Amino acid sequence: MSGLNPPTNPTPTLVPLGDSALLVRFGNSLTDAANGAAIGLARLLDSDPPAGALEIVPNLISVLVRFDPLQTSAQTIAGEVRLRLLGHESHRAETREWSIAVAFDGPDLSDVATAFGMTAEAFIAAHNRGSLRVLATGFAPGFVYCGLHPNELTLPRRPTVRPSVPPGSVLFAAGQTAITATEMPTGWHIIGHTDFANFDPTASPPTRLEPGDQVRFMVAP
Repeated sequence: MSGLNPPTNPTPTLVPLGDSALLVRFGNSLTDAANGAAIGLARLLDSDPPAGALEIVPNLISVLVRFDPLQTSAQTIAGEVRLRLLGHESHRAETREWSIAVAFDGPDLSDVATAFGMTAEAFIAAHNRGSLRVLATGFAPGFVYCGLHPNELTLPRRPTVRPSVPPGSVLFAAGQTAITATEMPTGWHIIGHTDFANFDPTASPPTRLEPGDQVRFMVAP
C-alpha cells in the first residue's frame, strides 16, 4: 500500500496530549484518504522512530505517538514528524491479503438487506464484491474495522445496543465491516459470524490483522 503522498494526502494537525504524547490527526471524519495517510505515517514512524518514542499507534484517521518526556518533548516529536512527512514522498510496505470465510446468518442480515432494497443474497454479493482495507484495530482486544464500502452500502448503527455478542461476530455499519474477537456489547448490525480468530493473548503480536492489510470476505462453505 502506498503511504504518504503530499500532493493528495490531507494536511495533518499535530496536537500535544499532556507531556508524553502527540496526536497527528488527518481530518475530523473518516475518509479513505485520511485513513490511508494515518496508516502510511504509522508505518513510516515504525520504520524510523523518532528518538524517545515509546509507541506508535494508528487509529482510523490519526496516529498517536507516545514518548518519554525525560528524553524528548511534544515540540521535538512534532518537528520530527514534519521532517518525515516532507522528506518522504511515500512509504511503501508489503500489503498482506486475507480471505475470511463468513457464515451470513446474523439476526440483522434481513433488515440490512431490506434497508438497501435488496434480497439477502444480493446484499451478500455486494458486500463481498471487492476487498476491504483494515482501517484500524482496537476498541476491544482484536476488534478490527474493515472498509470502506461504497456510499450505496452505508447504513447507520442500530438505535439500540445489544448487551453482548460472541467472538467472531461479523458486524456492519457506517460503511464498514467489523469482526469481534471477544465477547462485547455492540450497536452494529450483526450480519454473520466467522471462525477467523484475530486475538491470541499468548502470541506476539497478539493480533493477526494489521492496519493496511487487505481483506476479502467470502461465503463460508
